[in-house]
Amino acid sequence: MENKKCLFVGFKGMKNSSCVLVSELLKESPLREDGGLKNFCLLTNSFEGVKKDIEAIDGNYDFVIMFGCDKSLKDCVRLECFAEKDEVKCETRLDVKLLSETLSRDGVENIISETPAQYLCNEAYWYALQKFEGKAVFVHIPTLKNIDEIFISKMKELKNYGILDGTFKSSR
Repeated sequence: MENKKCLFVGFKGMKNSSCVLVSELLKESPLREDGGLKNFCLLTNSFEGVKKDIEAIDGNYDFVIMFGCDKSLKDCVRLECFAEKDEVKCETRLDVKLLSETLSRDGVENIISETPAQYLCNEAYWYALQKFEGKAVFVHIPTLKNIDEIFISKMKELKNYGILDGTFKSSR
């Protein structure tokens, strides 16, 4: 199987669950180059910052998995199908249903949303969908107070399905 390159994206901040999760996912990942993590990016927590950060990413990835936190989530994650900006709606080209099934198999409760979020995560997702021609998916996760080591362990299990090593069948 051809090895695909995946970029994992979270938001900067010690108290941000997306930053913690992306860091934990990559600790055991074989995706290393010259001692550094090559498939890891943390975005600035501002509207102007996310645009600049995403524009600065090398576009040479087969797909992008973005994480952001949602304080309304407690026991599940939400997979976003769309982002919308200035009345322009963009859809992911990645197989969200397959990702949902994979998460469910590993005991991660999840829902698929077809309603764009309305804040910074939507903005970042919209720019990523534009830059990577739809080859991105946004996963909302609970805040730090609602995740634990068990949740992180379940998310790490995604490597068994090729998500962490980039061999995930990503397109629909």
